[in-house]
Amino acid sequence: MVKFIAEVSSNHHREFLRALAFVDAAARSGCDAVKFQLFKIDQLFSPEILARSEKHRKRKEWELPLEFVPKLAQRCRELGIEFSCTPFYLNAVSELELHVAFFKIASYELLWDGLLAACARTGKPVILSTGMATIDEIKHAVEVLHMHGCSAPTLLHTVSAYPAPCAEANLAAIETIRQVTGCEAGWSDHTVEPAVIHRAIHRWGAKVIEFHLDLDGKGEEFDAGHCWLPDQIAAVIQDVKKGFEADGNGIKEPVSSELSDRMWRADPSDGLRPLKEIREQWN
Repeated sequence: MVKFIAEVSSNHHREFLRALAFVDAAARSGCDAVKFQLFKIDQLFSPEILARSEKHRKRKEWELPLEFVPKLAQRCRELGIEFSCTPFYLNAVSELELHVAFFKIASYELLWDGLLAACARTGKPVILSTGMATIDEIKHAVEVLHMHGCSAPTLLHTVSAYPAPCAEANLAAIETIRQVTGCEAGWSDHTVEPAVIHRAIHRWGAKVIEFHLDLDGKGEEFDAGHCWLPDQIAAVIQDVKKGFEADGNGIKEPVSSELSDRMWRADPSDGLRPLKEIREQWN
């Protein structure tokens, strides 16, 4: 089966009840996990950028309050889904360790060996997005994770454009990443196109699907065009699960729903239906 992760990102407005509502919406939509982000602007952007850019300074309003974390994790446990959070500064790893089911490392931090090592050393599973990266950069990140105790990271192919054009999704890279690294691979979606998710799963074997979620079209990131609404993604998840239910066991034999029609096949002696053995008894 496929693991679906709802990425809340900065759509929570720093409001606790709204953050809880994201957990509830993810669970109702059929997700397996919900993920938040833990960052501090002064440890995310350099002083030079913050001094010159009001836009980046305003992202202070997007920070997730640390006190939300244990309560969000608790709600996830109550609803039977996993809680995760992306650390964007080194101390965030220890602040999150007791609460997360797994660590997710963002594409923009893929080059930061110190963060990779800190997450790996916790012994928790690690999922790493690979947007913008070359295959050599990905291989190096995997080596760092292995070196520090994460033997089986999951790597998500993604296109770090918001939204990402479908024509640039390059889903075949999922298989490239899997073959080159030996790691499980998946897709982090910024296209908001059901067909792309279906293709990633059913053609390229993505085992993890991450997507950005908004509750109501009022999140900070919704207008950019890369966020799904709950009903949209719920329909995709339901379709994917139905598809897997249809796989069966591969044995070619009559199934229960068609047994009653077996005797109504054409008799080999005259080509007429049903089989002769039931013609006379049929009433």
